[in-house]
Amino acid sequence: MKREIIITGDGSKTIHIPEWDEQYHSKHGAIQEANHVFLKMGLAHYRSKSSYQKETPIAILEMGFGTGLNVLLTFFEAQKTQTSIQYTGIEAYPISSEEIKAMDYVSLIKEKDAQGVYNSLHKTPWESQEEISPLFQLTKRQQRFEDIIDQNAFDLVYFDAFGARVQPELWGEMIFKKMYTALRENGVLVTYAAKGSVRRALQAVGFEVERLPGPPGKREMLRATKI
Repeated sequence: MKREIIITGDGSKTIHIPEWDEQYHSKHGAIQEANHVFLKMGLAHYRSKSSYQKETPIAILEMGFGTGLNVLLTFFEAQKTQTSIQYTGIEAYPISSEEIKAMDYVSLIKEKDAQGVYNSLHKTPWESQEEISPLFQLTKRQQRFEDIIDQNAFDLVYFDAFGARVQPELWGEMIFKKMYTALRENGVLVTYAAKGSVRRALQAVGFEVERLPGPPGKREMLRATKI
C-alpha cells in the first residue's frame, strides 16, 4: 500500500496512506496529539493515581508503534520525571529506514541527544527487551493486534491504531477484551478516538469510560479504566 510523508499542523511530519485517506497521526499536529492524548491524559494521569507506586516501573503497551513518536516523547518524559518505564510497542508492519529518517521529529522536540535516542529506539532488535537508559526498557513486537494474549501485564495502554473508519475490526469488543485482559487492575487505556461505537465497545468488555477534551482539531477523546 502506497505511503507518503506529509507535514501536519504543528510542523511535525506523519505518514499518509492515500488509498485510505488516513494518516499515522493527526493532520492538525502529530506532536501535539501525542503529547495531549498519550502523555498528558495517559501517562501523567496514571502517575497521579493513588494506586501508583513510584518505585515500581510503569508497564506501557503501545498499540501501533508506527513512526516511534509516542515512544520518543515518553522516553524524554521518563527522564524529566525520573519515572521508570517498561515500554512494549506492537506493530504488524514496521516502517522503512527511509521513512524513519524522513520524520525528523528531533528538530522540533529539541531534547538533548534526541537524534541518538530516536535512532536507538528504531535500531533495537524486534522481539527483545533492550535498555535505552537506566529508566527505560523497550520491547518491540512485530505482531497483529488480533494475536495479543498478554494477561495482567500492563498498567497503561496507548491505543493508537488506524481509525475505525478504515479498520473497524480493531475497534470492537474482541480487541478491547484483549486490552482489558492485558491490563492490571486500575490499568488505563487512552485513545484519540471518541466515536460512540468505540465507547460502547469499551464499556461492554468492562471498562469505565470517560470522555475528555481532545487534542487540537478534535473535540473529544476517550480514557478507559479497568475496574
